[in-house]
Amino acid sequence: MADPQPFLVYRDRIGAKSEAAFLRRQYIGFTRLRPIWTGRTIVQPIGPDSHRLGGPAPLGTLRRMLFRHAGIVPPLPPGLAPVLHAQFARGGALALPLVRAHGMKLAITLHGGDVSKQKNWRNTLLARRWPDLLRETSRFICVSRAVADIARERGVPEDKLTVLPIGVEIPDKAPQRRPETHLFIGRFVEKKGIAVLIQAIRRLRAEGDRTPVVFIGDGPLRQPLEALANEVPGVTLAGWLSQDQIADRLSGAFSLLVPSVIASDGDAEGLPSVIPEAMARTCPVIGSDQGGIAEALRHNVTGVLVPPGDAAALAGAMRRLSSDWVLNNTIGAAAYADAAARLNARLQSEELEALLLSLIEETQAGR
Repeated sequence: MADPQPFLVYRDRIGAKSEAAFLRRQYIGFTRLRPIWTGRTIVQPIGPDSHRLGGPAPLGTLRRMLFRHAGIVPPLPPGLAPVLHAQFARGGALALPLVRAHGMKLAITLHGGDVSKQKNWRNTLLARRWPDLLRETSRFICVSRAVADIARERGVPEDKLTVLPIGVEIPDKAPQRRPETHLFIGRFVEKKGIAVLIQAIRRLRAEGDRTPVVFIGDGPLRQPLEALANEVPGVTLAGWLSQDQIADRLSGAFSLLVPSVIASDGDAEGLPSVIPEAMARTCPVIGSDQGGIAEALRHNVTGVLVPPGDAAALAGAMRRLSSDWVLNNTIGAAAYADAAARLNARLQSEELEALLLSLIEETQAGR
């Protein structure tokens, strides 16, 4: 078999802790194409191939500035396939000069907040280049039907839309659990429902429920969570953890908490990657009944859905799953089976590779 052909994956800031794992999973099933991660900043490499656009400073700094503001394209690695996969809408906008200069097809994965957040459309590079992206992008890949709905509202033609959730690596058999805590994983930002979760925890403590709650992550809303941890028992802020550590914590959780809301600036979830991760570890998810979360979970079958912003309902669901082991175990087992069937990262990755290969074939056929 021939060596996989390299192709560009554009993420302007490569390797942020909150996204590196789920972005990497999109390519784990590739056999004919090899991703070259490309962007202006590398926080940490993703995979063996990461290319900082423009090269090292000082010349690289000038090249990156000219690329960002004038669309002047710096040198790229040789032998690239004629397709570029951009992560997030803004990544597509930034990558547009690259695909034009090298005659590439462009595919963009839309994750949710990148198209729902209002500030992204107020005199930004994305807003200025969006009409061109609508014409020149070959495929907009949406992580949920809810994201596809937002893309339609932004003018994306139906024939350019594909819904392809990001899956998870499935263990060979359902993991055994030893639940002791509830678990939150993600950035501490408004859309993650931090405020409603704080209210739910306070409600549970007032009712005498002392089940520990562990927060994995960090972000702008860390201060109110630190205050909560200082005021009520059993709340721990663990910071960012490795994927192996997260898998271990999921094995010790009564539930994964995903009480997301639509933020005041319009920021909304696509399909939080922690949901399939928890399902694959047989950990029940308590999630808001909206968007991609509601698409991923069947209420009281593969997860528990609660109204967004409803602290009482969230607290009630947490209490149920920590006190009823039969229910907890039944939902966890069903979630594992559902993830293996619908959210298997290797199968999702193979589908993405097939889509990109079809775009390459179109280029080679002159279409």
